[in-house]
Amino acid sequence: MEASIRAHEQVRAMVPLLEELAGRMAQVFRSGGRVYFFGNGGSAADAQHWAAELSGRFYLDRPGLPAFALTTNTSEITAIGNDFGYELTFARPLSGMAREGDMAVGISTSGNSPNVVRALEAVRGRGVVTVGFTGAGGGAMAELCDICVRAPSTETPRIQEVHELCGHVVCGLVERLVFPDAVP
Repeated sequence: MEASIRAHEQVRAMVPLLEELAGRMAQVFRSGGRVYFFGNGGSAADAQHWAAELSGRFYLDRPGLPAFALTTNTSEITAIGNDFGYELTFARPLSGMAREGDMAVGISTSGNSPNVVRALEAVRGRGVVTVGFTGAGGGAMAELCDICVRAPSTETPRIQEVHELCGHVVCGLVERLVFPDAVP
């Protein structure tokens, strides 16, 4: 329990980075861009959760935002995994959908998940803002991300807890930036 509390308390120092991320994401939405989220296991759940908060609603009554989780189409994931290899399950659809001005958000507690890394590689240098949510070390993803949110832990459960907290902070900030006149 103490490790969890310490990890959450350290998020306060991450607020400037989360504000930067929210500002960039809000700009993507205001410019007509889309945000794609992806990860494995618990990170896949985060991808779906955050996409839902933005495409549906978080706090504010407002129009939906174009936010998508690449983790929901099992036919696509299994076909790509079978035909091309699991490491391309996110890279294939992302490279076909993401356009200049969009954002790709990869989530991996280790920062080394091959399919998350390959997806970020697929859009790097194409005018897509690349974002990573990782653990303290950052892994291979750190070098591929314009913004890398590193949870201050090396323990998977603590990293996941911090990711969830940070994701909610970002969603709340994005709503207020994109829809400053919306009503809670």
